[in-house]
Amino acid sequence: MTTQNGNRLALHGGSKVIERAFKRYNPIGQEELDAAKQVIESGILSQFIGAWDPDFFGGPKVKEFERKCEKYFGVKHAITVNSWTSGLIAAVGAIGIEPGDEVIVPPFTMCASATAILHWNAIPVFADIEPETFCLDPKSVEANISPYTKAIMAVDIFGHSADMDALMAIAAKHNLKVITDTAQAPGAFYKGKYAGTLSHVGGYSLNYHKHIHTGEGGVLVTDDDEIADRLRLIRNHAEAVVGDKGVTNLSNMIGYNFRLGEIECAIGMAQLDKLERLVKERQDVADRLTQGLVSLPGLRVPVVKPDCTHSYYVYSMVLDIPYLGVSRAKLAEALTAEGVTGLAPGYVNVHLLPMYQQKMAYGSRGFPWTSELCQREIDYSKGICPVAEELHESSYLGFAMCLHDLSKDDVDLIIAAFRKVWANLEALK
Repeated sequence: MTTQNGNRLALHGGSKVIERAFKRYNPIGQEELDAAKQVIESGILSQFIGAWDPDFFGGPKVKEFERKCEKYFGVKHAITVNSWTSGLIAAVGAIGIEPGDEVIVPPFTMCASATAILHWNAIPVFADIEPETFCLDPKSVEANISPYTKAIMAVDIFGHSADMDALMAIAAKHNLKVITDTAQAPGAFYKGKYAGTLSHVGGYSLNYHKHIHTGEGGVLVTDDDEIADRLRLIRNHAEAVVGDKGVTNLSNMIGYNFRLGEIECAIGMAQLDKLERLVKERQDVADRLTQGLVSLPGLRVPVVKPDCTHSYYVYSMVLDIPYLGVSRAKLAEALTAEGVTGLAPGYVNVHLLPMYQQKMAYGSRGFPWTSELCQREIDYSKGICPVAEELHESSYLGFAMCLHDLSKDDVDLIIAAFRKVWANLEALK
């Protein structure tokens, strides 16, 4: 492998290391085409009925996919939904969250993790993240528990599980429920169990740029019979069903159309058969990247904690900016000029979004924060999550592996681009 160390940076007029576009990641093949064709030919594209009927639970492919997910992930219940955002909304409702209850969530996540809490007029409280895994820091969670805390939402960000032993211990101590948002980490393991299966309710995204997908969709998983029952109700017009079903607990029995169709579920079954292989391929790419980048000074490659595996939705790096003497923006610009695509300088800090800074979600009067539902002043000011904020502002650099189907040669070119930039740091100062 040539490192191009003696070459002028492409940013300064030199030749690019990578002259070609990388192949787009696409796990859809003939199996999915055949599965979709079979459903279309059957004429049954959906079979849900929003009434208490055998078809309340969906058509044959929905049921078959759910049973297959139960067996695959080793859980009692799998419930499909039309998006993972829908899944998060359903999960928060199903655990019995009341208006004004507080749910602890990390800020370093997709915005839906927190807005799912607001959906039920509950209050997101942001706890900081671990600098190694970017997942919820149990110490920060403990520090943010109040008399009004009712749940914790852990996010298995970028492909690595949160510290579930510690979070579940905190939950047991304070009588809290735990939701795991494992949208980005299907197929990752935590101490021998699939990430997403160690909480009261968890699940996975089937959005088009995830490891496996159905275009849009999601799967909730739980071992709790009552939660599973409530998830199915919320998914499908609960309010119209509870009377005939004999449901007596009407809390959060406002239902929606969160239903996934027959075509998507047929595709999902074909995709699930590929998950182990696709994750292994992603891990092999990440391992090769790590071998090529780990020696670069001032660059920390992804951390994988003992007894865990990483599914690498994103290859997440941290830059030692004081050591490097070059800003992240300049490094990203130089790498992009060399042909490295899919770089993300920074991630999101949800608590700093305008909705939280202005405390305005429903209407124009600051509901729910200004209502009697919110039982104390909630702090969303800059500085409450210093680790997440620093990573976003200056040191985090992600490579979106989810976008690419990378060969060994592609990986070697990416490594060469990084090495070339690092060999020319002085030219970037």
